[in-house]
Amino acid sequence: MSEDLGRARETLASSLDRPSTGRVYDFYLGGDHNYAIDRDFGQRMVDLMPEARIFARENRGFVRRAVRYARTEHGITQFVDIGSGLPTQGNVHEIADESGRDARVVYVDNDPVARAHAQILLSDTADPQRHFAIDADFLDGAELWERVIELGGLDPDQPICLLVSALLHFIVPEQRPEEMLALYRDLLPPGSLLVLSHCTDEDTTPALQEVAARYMVTTSNAHLRGRSEVRAFFGDFELVEPGVVWTPQWRPELAAAHEPPFDGDPASTLAIAGVGRKR
Repeated sequence: MSEDLGRARETLASSLDRPSTGRVYDFYLGGDHNYAIDRDFGQRMVDLMPEARIFARENRGFVRRAVRYARTEHGITQFVDIGSGLPTQGNVHEIADESGRDARVVYVDNDPVARAHAQILLSDTADPQRHFAIDADFLDGAELWERVIELGGLDPDQPICLLVSALLHFIVPEQRPEEMLALYRDLLPPGSLLVLSHCTDEDTTPALQEVAARYMVTTSNAHLRGRSEVRAFFGDFELVEPGVVWTPQWRPELAAAHEPPFDGDPASTLAIAGVGRKR
């Protein structure tokens, strides 16, 4: 075991004093990269709002379809996933590699617990020459982008697919996420894509507000936004059809054969999503 993996395991062993948002998300998905403290918190949220599991599953499905879209429709081979959480089964590097072994993926998360999990999981499932995980914060801006380009070996002049999936609802208005996202949009070269999803309290269950409030005890806060606020995150990027919609409504035809179609109320997914393209 390498020194880095040893430190990662030590981080995990000392991280059990409060739930990790990444591990709770994994619990919602039915994964096994979580601990009792995460399961206890996650189960309380599911008891309060059963749609939590639907949200996690359908958000992950949206990400898979968006990555396939970037690969098959635009030939993009560079991916940056900020706020990635746990890069487990069916995540960006595995989907990108469906179309060939030329994709480079950089996972970014500011949670040292998620970073430690990422190091361990990627050592088992990924190509260390093309897939990377770094500990950094969305709010680091240009400094983060410089690290991403350098570590990932990305070409800053070629299109990049930037994913900020289920991230921005963990950034409160006082932190001005719209300004930081505008910086990232400016840094992206022409032809790049912005993949974004966000929980919303418009037309969803009132219990979502209470769940957001309870996330104060985890490693993140939570702040819900309406459709107009989420659309504004795309700036002047051209929205790919069908625009900003409920997560299962975005390009369902891009799902793999083994991925079951969603047949419930779209609002039960709790999140809206879209993909924007830089001209």
